[in-house]
Amino acid sequence: MLTAKPLDVLPHVRHGFFTREGGVSTGIYATLNCGYGSNDDPGAVRENRARVARALGSEPESLLTVYQVHSASVIRVTSLWEHGSAPQADAMVTDEPLIALGILTADCAPVLFADEKARVIGAAHAGWKGALTGVLEATVEAMSVLGAHRSRIVAAIGPCISRDAYEVGPEFRERFIEAARANERWFIPSSREGHFMFDLPAFVAARLEEAGVGAVATLGLCTYADEKRFFSYRRTTHRGESDYGRQISAIALRPDA
Repeated sequence: MLTAKPLDVLPHVRHGFFTREGGVSTGIYATLNCGYGSNDDPGAVRENRARVARALGSEPESLLTVYQVHSASVIRVTSLWEHGSAPQADAMVTDEPLIALGILTADCAPVLFADEKARVIGAAHAGWKGALTGVLEATVEAMSVLGAHRSRIVAAIGPCISRDAYEVGPEFRERFIEAARANERWFIPSSREGHFMFDLPAFVAARLEEAGVGAVATLGLCTYADEKRFFSYRRTTHRGESDYGRQISAIALRPDA
C-alpha cells in the first residue's frame, strides 16, 4: 500500500494506493486483483478486496466501487450497496465515516480527495476522457455541496500511465486542442511520425489546480513501466494477453471523524 504525504498527515483520513501485490489471485491476475470486471475467480477478487478494506480499518462490505464508464458523473454515497448493484459513475463523495470509496485502475489516474476540516472525502477515476470532460471538477463541486472548501481540499494522484509510455495518434491530440488550445502543452512528438506522447498525470494535476484545489500531490509512478507492482491495460494490449487485473485506490473517514 502506497500513501501520499498530504493525505497521510490528516488525522481523520485513511487512504491507500494499493499495488498488485499481497493478494490471492494467480496467473495474469497475480496477486491483488480487485476488479470484478476481470475474468478472475470472483472468490479471489472478494478476498483481495477484503484485505484492502481491513488495511484501511473498514469492514469488507464497506469498500465500495462504482461501475466505471469514463464519464464525468459523480455520486454522493450515503449507504452501502452490493457488488452487483453498483451505480454507473466515475467518482464518489461522502461525509459518512467508515465507508471506503474505491477506484479501480489499470493505467487511468486514481485521484483521492479530502477536506479534513469539513470531514468530506472523494475519489475519482480519471482516464483521459473523464479528465477532459470534467470528472475532477465535478468531484470538487460535489464535495463543496457537502461543506468542503476548495482551498482546503487535498488531492493525491496515484499510479497511472506516464508520458513516456502513453503514445497517441493525431486525432487524440486534436480532440484536446479543440477543447482548449492550451492543452497542446501536454503532448510531445513521439518517435513515430505524426504521433505524440501524452502526459496524463500532468494534465490531471493541472485540471485540479485550475479547479482551485488547495494542494495537489502526484506519486509519479508509472503503471506501464512497473510490472512488478502494477497492472496495465496498455501493457496487456501490447502483449496480446487475454485479460488484465485492476489495482484499487481507496479512502475512508476514521470512525471518530
